[in-house]
Amino acid sequence: MTKSGVRELLKPIKDGFLSGKANPYKRPEFALRPLDTMLEELSEIAMIDWYKYAFSNEPLNGKFTDEQRKLWMEKSIECGKEYCDLICKKYASKDPIVLAKTMGLKVSYPTLPEKAERVLFAEYRMPNQISIYMDAVNKAKKSLEKPEILNIVTNKLDIRKLLLAHELFHYVEAEYKKEIYTQNEKIRLWSMGPIHNNSAIIALSEIAAMSFAKEMTRIPYAPYLMDVLLVYGYSPIEASGLYEEMMQYVK
Repeated sequence: MTKSGVRELLKPIKDGFLSGKANPYKRPEFALRPLDTMLEELSEIAMIDWYKYAFSNEPLNGKFTDEQRKLWMEKSIECGKEYCDLICKKYASKDPIVLAKTMGLKVSYPTLPEKAERVLFAEYRMPNQISIYMDAVNKAKKSLEKPEILNIVTNKLDIRKLLLAHELFHYVEAEYKKEIYTQNEKIRLWSMGPIHNNSAIIALSEIAAMSFAKEMTRIPYAPYLMDVLLVYGYSPIEASGLYEEMMQYVK
């Protein structure tokens, strides 16, 4: 894929780096906003308060109440923390690069995905492959050269490691699928006598991956702001629009 191809996929982008899907809808016109202003506001939002945004792309979201979303958000955040602690203790490291190597994952750092129908900044492919796409990382790192941006995201932020930690959770989740919360929490869609249709909730996995990455990298804010930072490197106007959408969810 060419860099111009990535820009096309970003028009428009609704999801962020956690799932990277570009949905075919017409975005309203938004004002261009300074990156530091957006990041500063987003950095002040507590992890739990992102629950509406975190569920916004869940296929079953329309069946949930806010009470359910918030409860599942809390449990998924705790799940991410729990398994970060478990893995870091088991392998005696808090460095996602070291952990990935020790756990036998194959990590690659290509510039761009070869083929994609959606925007991707990183991805996990079963059973043990993770790709971190460096074009997005390198563009975002240019923003970090500005003191006003670095002051907000802090020097704890290593974008490559944050993305790797997020994808590492998905490997951990597959390894512990029989007992991990995100794979065992279900919602009952319908019942007919003794027959039940229970469904997994996809958003839980992504929330826990965010929490896992936050805990492992020790950044002091919710990783959701990375959606805006990464998109900004390709299109400041799309990042501004994404920011506007986020603020609608977290008000």
